[in-house]
This record gives sequence, structure tokens and C-alpha cells, in this order.
Amino acid sequence: MTMMQKENPLPMELSDLESGRWPGRSECFRVALTIPLNGSAGIWAPSCISSAQVAVSELNKRNGINGRKVQLIMINAAVEAEEPIEEIVNDLIELGAIDAIVGMHISAIRQRLSKVVRQRIPYIYTPLYEGGETTAGLFAIGETPAEQLGPALSWLQKIYRPRKWALIGNDYVWPRSSNYYAKNCLRTIGLEPVMETYVPFGTGNMSGLVERLEASGADAVLVSLVGQDAVNFNRAFGRQGLQRKMLRLSCAMEENGLLACGTGNLERLFSVSSYFGAVATDANAAFKERYHTLHGDAAPALNALGQSTYEGMHYLSALLRDFGDVWRMKSTRDNLSVIHESGRSPGGNPSGARPPVYLARADGVQFCDFKLL
Repeated sequence: MTMMQKENPLPMELSDLESGRWPGRSECFRVALTIPLNGSAGIWAPSCISSAQVAVSELNKRNGINGRKVQLIMINAAVEAEEPIEEIVNDLIELGAIDAIVGMHISAIRQRLSKVVRQRIPYIYTPLYEGGETTAGLFAIGETPAEQLGPALSWLQKIYRPRKWALIGNDYVWPRSSNYYAKNCLRTIGLEPVMETYVPFGTGNMSGLVERLEASGADAVLVSLVGQDAVNFNRAFGRQGLQRKMLRLSCAMEENGLLACGTGNLERLFSVSSYFGAVATDANAAFKERYHTLHGDAAPALNALGQSTYEGMHYLSALLRDFGDVWRMKSTRDNLSVIHESGRSPGGNPSGARPPVYLARADGVQFCDFKLL
């Protein structure tokens, strides 16, 4: 085993934990990395695991967390998972098998987990989300519609002046909340959406949805679909030739999804995020160097959702370092000044400032033309 492998141990599976083949809890600080490992959002897993491993390597080169070597435990947080994640996590907490949670999954899973975690261990929720999380002991560090969607809609309206928006998403809290926010934004300029539709996870055939979208007469569409569902939609959208008459905006389309959509299906597609793998910032350049040093040039494509697990691990470490047990009585709304490492911005959050947000255009299977909003 190389020195790098010792500093960055492979994430452990639940079966390994249950078999007792790993060091006891007193020797390791165990973080449940709750990410979708299958289903519509499973496309995000490789980059989430790889990014979290970079943080683990960095933390273990220092003093771990609370003086203990950090070990990841991967837990499937897909909505399609066979076992209810809240039951798994509750059992692990009661057994004292995990010390914290870093979660990159949809908001419906966060809502289920928050009911069972109950401040027993810190819970860092990393992706973009609908906002409004106030549960004590739970810290949501991703962008909200006010930070991300609002500025993007404003910029696209100013430049392209679409008059007929359609709103499409998976059927759960984040798309519905995002679309509610979008409708309020559009109404301020006298517009009403011409279509609002929600589809279940795992919708493989998007042809009917795309045909209804075309019939609506929309000239712009907000796409709040997750993972493979977004890929399937964009492929069907391209086959129908709608890119010639309609622009697309997504808050969750990242580099892996872009690759899966295919070059011919991405014209006039925009994505808004606080992180893109190709953004030219000092913080991102340093993060990319560390990422590829650990994983090589064939590593999963860097993206906002993967970077968020890297940041979530460092946020967790800094939270416990700087705030001790105070975290139990605090929440996202307290906007704690947690100074941590990040690929989004240097120095973490020393003054409560939020990371900058960018609007990018798809060019082939890459993002370009980054506009700071």
C-alpha cells in the first residue's frame, strides 16, 4: 500500500462495517457519505465519492477530525434504494457506528433524515436546494433559488427576452419550490408560465413530454429534472429539434450530465451554479490540482455536486474545530462563520459572504462563457 492510499483509505461499505473488519469507532472518525448510488441521480456518485476522498486525504495528512483518522462510509441515498435510508442511519447512530453525516442527495431524502438524526450527530447537506432549512444540527451549504435561479432568470430575460416560459421538473419539493419562486419572478415582469409539469423519477421516455412542451408554444423552459431524467429529457429535446426555437435553463445540469446528453442536444442550454469545473479562479485551480494529483487524469469530471462533498467534509471539520458542541443548537439560518477549504471560493466563509454564482452556456459537451451574476 502506498503512502497516498494510507492517507486516503477507500470508502467502506456497510457490509464491511457490519462484518467488523474495520478499526473500531474510537480509532476512526466515521462520516456517513449519503449519496445516490443508483437510480436517476446515480450518475453523480463517482464524482461525489472522488471529491470527498480528496478532503479525507487532506484531513488525514493533518490531524483528522477531533484527532481521529477520517473514514467514509458510503450509504445509498437514492430515492430508488431498496432499504429506507432513515432506518439505516438511525440504526448506525444508535449503535455509535457513525460520527457525522455529509449528504449530497435530493431534498426529499434530507427531510426524511432530519427527522431521525435529531442533533445526535452533525449533518452537513451539500447541494443546491430550495432554501428554508432551519433544523438544529443540520447545515445546508448549497445555493438557494434566490441566489441562483433569480439572477439567472433576470439575465436571460434581459438578453433574450423570452415571453413564454415552461416549467418542468421531477415531482418533489425542490422543483416545486424552484418553480414557485420562478413564477413569482416572472410575474414581476408581467409573465405567466404557459406550462408547468412534473414527472416521476425514472421517466425513461420523454417524447410525450417534449411534444407537449412544443405544443405549448414556449420559447424558454426551466428544467428542474434530476440526473438521468435530465439527460433523457435533453436527448428527446434535441431529437425534436426544439433547440432552434427554445432556450433551456437548468440549476442542476453539471458536467457528467452534459457528457451524457450528447453534443447535438445541447444548443442554447444554460446552467447556473456556484461551481463549474472549468471556472478560472485561484480556488478552483488549486482544488483541481489536488483532485487530479490524487485520482489522475481519468478521474470523474469535476462538477458542482461532486465539489460539494469535498467542501462538506471540510465544513464538517471546521465546524467541530471552531464551534465544539455548539453546533447542536445552531442551524443553517445562523449563517455561522465556518472558515473551511472549498473549490468555490478561497478561505471558506470568513465573513458570512456567500460564494459567487455563474451562468454558463453549453458548448458541445463543455461549459463556457461563464457570466458572474
